[in-house]
Amino acid sequence: MIKYMNNTMIKLLLGVVVGLLIGPYLSPSFLQVFLSVRHILGQIILFLVPLIILGFVVSSIAQLDKKQTKIIGFSILIAYLSSIGAGFFSSALGYSIIPHLHIENNVADLNELPALLFKLDIPPVFSVMTALTLALMIGIGILWTESKPLAQAFESFKNIVLLLVNKVLIPILPFYIMANFALLSYEGSIQSQLPVFITVIAIVIVAHFVWLGVLYLLAGLYAKQNPWEVIKHYPPAYLTAIGTMSSAATLGVALQSAHKSKILKPEITNFTIPFFSNIHLCGSVLTEVFFVMTVSLVLYGSIPDLGTMILFVLLLGIFAIGAPGVPGGTVMASLGIISSVLGFDDAGIALTLTIFALQDSFGTACNITGDGALSLMVTRYGKGKEKREMGDA
Repeated sequence: MIKYMNNTMIKLLLGVVVGLLIGPYLSPSFLQVFLSVRHILGQIILFLVPLIILGFVVSSIAQLDKKQTKIIGFSILIAYLSSIGAGFFSSALGYSIIPHLHIENNVADLNELPALLFKLDIPPVFSVMTALTLALMIGIGILWTESKPLAQAFESFKNIVLLLVNKVLIPILPFYIMANFALLSYEGSIQSQLPVFITVIAIVIVAHFVWLGVLYLLAGLYAKQNPWEVIKHYPPAYLTAIGTMSSAATLGVALQSAHKSKILKPEITNFTIPFFSNIHLCGSVLTEVFFVMTVSLVLYGSIPDLGTMILFVLLLGIFAIGAPGVPGGTVMASLGIISSVLGFDDAGIALTLTIFALQDSFGTACNITGDGALSLMVTRYGKGKEKREMGDA
């Protein structure tokens, strides 16, 4: 029992259930307390977001091998293209499907919330875009100058940020989500939409399989190999990812799956499988894009326009590369652009975090399985590179 209670997903679900149950019975005084708690916890979360971006993106770039920049560069490029491709595919699905889900926006009928009891603002050290630009510049600078002391310093900084994520961010999330769902339940906006969110999760899981099919088809065409020789070995890795909700915990099984394939080179997969497990998050990006479009319609009455979604997907693909390796890491790393680009408030952020957590294991399984397709592409690219080098010699 204690083991299950320590599971992040279980805690988030308890936060949702408790919030929904107590919300309608809160007095005005308790509502003010919940509003204040939600505000402060939200401020702490948003304060940590730029630090997460800076720590993980700089460390990821600094650890690259300068001698293998072409293969590494190709790997990063296809991981980014896969993630934003999944995001654009999800956007197209969203514009096609979400308006037909019979989502009712009943803002006029909601109960009015009281004013905050007290307010404590904790501004971030810098904005999300400043953090991302700074991280890219510093990371590339470390890679070019081969500054080991600075690389070690940012690796230590990343470990500090990861500790803050595990010891501060994740523990406060259930309380933040509980406060938000209690307020949404009091307003009366969430109860009628629960069937919609269940439907949305089912749609997203089906979309994962469609995207994996597209990814393996493209990999097979590029490599001129039968992609079935790779994907047929991946069911154990997929099931392990569902059970663990962790790319790191699935890494050993994913390596075994890749090594069983006759068309993947072990010397390539020994690099690509661990590398892609950290930077290739196509399933998570696909999920988040569809969810934010749904949440936007549920809470704010409209889906973001096409230009906004294009900008969001392009930025989300970058944040996914440097996302922390924890459950819900992608959505945590992107909280800044959910707020700044999409204009979500605390309620929107909390709702996105919650429904993302409910399917996080399937998103992780999609990420891990997609790594096999990208490894097939890198294998083909590596062979072409070897032929070119032999020709030059």
